[in-house]
Amino acid sequence: MNLMELVEKSKDIATVKRVFGEPVRHGDVVVIPVARIAQGGGGGQGQGRGDKGDEGSGSGGGYGFAATPAGVFVLKDGDAIWRPAVDVNRIVVGGQIVAVVLLLTLRAILKKRRRTR
Repeated sequence: MNLMELVEKSKDIATVKRVFGEPVRHGDVVVIPVARIAQGGGGGQGQGRGDKGDEGSGSGGGYGFAATPAGVFVLKDGDAIWRPAVDVNRIVVGGQIVAVVLLLTLRAILKKRRRTR
């Protein structure tokens, strides 16, 4: 597969339907899921001699795609309300970082107090 084929296939992946999912209806309420989409690709090529004097050549390519939930739009009674998705993992990691910084700060303060006595 060459690089141009890879680029063409990647266009099909990052579509509006991937960002905005199919609406879900429940009575008079419509919920539209929304996602954050990230994609990237790259390629390479090489020619010439290798380090050991043997014939060199090369090729390469790659593509990455990631989607994470962003939230939902709730349509009810003519109003559109945004409800963001809560990323519990991000909250937990943030709390751990704050706790580590707090503990290191307390440690430094206690060490300084011991030296001044």
